[in-house]
Amino acid sequence: MDLLWEIVWITALAGMGGTGLGGVVSCLFRKDSSRTVSLLLSFAGGVMTAVVCFDLLAQAVAPAGIADHTYLVLAAVGVMLGYAVIYLLNAWIDRGTNHEVAHIDESHPKTADSLEELIHADHYQVHEQGGQSHGSLFLAGLVMAAAIALHNVPEGMVIGASFATSAQQAVLSRGGIVMAIVIGLHNVPEGMAVAVPLISGGMKKAKAAVLTALTGAPTVLGAILGLYLGTMGPDMLSLSLSFASGAMLYVVFGELLPEAILMWKSKLPALASVVGILTGLVIIYA
Repeated sequence: MDLLWEIVWITALAGMGGTGLGGVVSCLFRKDSSRTVSLLLSFAGGVMTAVVCFDLLAQAVAPAGIADHTYLVLAAVGVMLGYAVIYLLNAWIDRGTNHEVAHIDESHPKTADSLEELIHADHYQVHEQGGQSHGSLFLAGLVMAAAIALHNVPEGMVIGASFATSAQQAVLSRGGIVMAIVIGLHNVPEGMAVAVPLISGGMKKAKAAVLTALTGAPTVLGAILGLYLGTMGPDMLSLSLSFASGAMLYVVFGELLPEAILMWKSKLPALASVVGILTGLVIIYA
């Protein structure tokens, strides 16, 4: 039980702390922050890649030290399932936002190429210029908050599944702690995406930051579910770890790296990713 509460607190810091920090940052939002955010996203993507490839997937194909081709197939199914779930959730979020701004057309990248687009701040600026009421902006912020909250459940499962490999020994795995940290970093832009429309809609900044932090609460539920599934036996451990891996692979290659490179067209985001991978290796094997 003590281990469970430790995991809950760590996950709460990653989920609520990450999104809450994003809410605070949005209150102090500066338009010249794109390069910093680009490097942050690239580094987080590199660490995630290392943890997925050298920790989660390695254990998914041989859960509890059992090497069997059946687990290889099960891991492949889990990866595709995790990828599909996150893809569908993000497609739902994007469908509710990307069509709102006229400059996003067939020739425009489907992902963000500026910090304003990443957190949808430009969408709400266009709404205001077009005479949209604060009420519509506020409602859009609530919809975004609900979508991000739902999105955080499978991310919490990633953390729980990462801890499941060491739960039977009643210790916290380094892989789980690293995953919690990088998901917390990933949640910062998501928190900004929630807070910006709420503030634009007239909500006080402090209240918007608190509400934004609360959207990270479902991460805890996901972590408990991932931990529970991962301790039900080798089959479920393999499936939960591979599901977590697929979810994170989509986050890295479908969100973090494309957004980072488009936000700062430089070689430095790639370097930050490599540094992130090396950092992940050191943390896993040191």
